[in-house]
Amino acid sequence: VQLQASGGGLVQAGGSLRLSCAASGRTFSSYFMGWFRQAPGKEREFVASINWNGENTYYADSVKGRFTISRDNAKNTLYLQMNSLKPEDTAVYYCAANPSGRKFMTDDSYTYWGQGTLVTVSS
Repeated sequence: VQLQASGGGLVQAGGSLRLSCAASGRTFSSYFMGWFRQAPGKEREFVASINWNGENTYYADSVKGRFTISRDNAKNTLYLQMNSLKPEDTAVYYCAANPSGRKFMTDDSYTYWGQGTLVTVSS
């Protein structure tokens, strides 16, 4: 599966953005999906993940209550709604696909990655 992330940009603290990740192919619904981010000078970190049918979601503590992950399998698209953004949310955000659904908070469990989209939150 090929993934294309979009929706990043510059936003003021307290603002909102919605990221999208368009997937090619007809197997999108068979993948556990996740969002990761990498801030300048830091390692890539888990943000959120969602199971195959969208019924189960998981979040990093740093974004819980502010971010919402969702998916539309009919449109082969993954979303990340980001509200109450903070300057520390500034990073390149990546979507990724995990075939097994195991260890979904670990980036090496994800086989396919999008190219990343930059989110910059100004104070």
